[in-house]
Amino acid sequence: MDLAVNGRLRQARNELKLSQVRFSRGIHLKSSGYYADIEIGRHEVNERIIELVSSVYGISKSWLKTGKGRMFDRQIDQKTEEITFLFNELNPDFQNYVLKQIKDLIKLQSKKGMQPS
Repeated sequence: MDLAVNGRLRQARNELKLSQVRFSRGIHLKSSGYYADIEIGRHEVNERIIELVSSVYGISKSWLKTGKGRMFDRQIDQKTEEITFLFNELNPDFQNYVLKQIKDLIKLQSKKGMQPS
């Protein structure tokens, strides 16, 4: 992949209005310095990074690789972005707990005939 991928990552991160630290934590990179080095071209963008960025932030893999098409596969609103970031900060046991609680809330909502707002 060419150096332009690094620039597109920076462009997408800026579009999401995220710092390098927050963006890198969202994709489970231990070091925000490593991510900073990716943006400036010191480290190559590998397939794993592209997969993570796409799944977490909804950024099109095709756009990241080629620059063609739309930047985002889906629209991510502020609440979704915040939930994703916070969820990724939890350890796996707490992540499982949160998922169970969400599923229980959806069941409760269905039983009460409540519509999501």
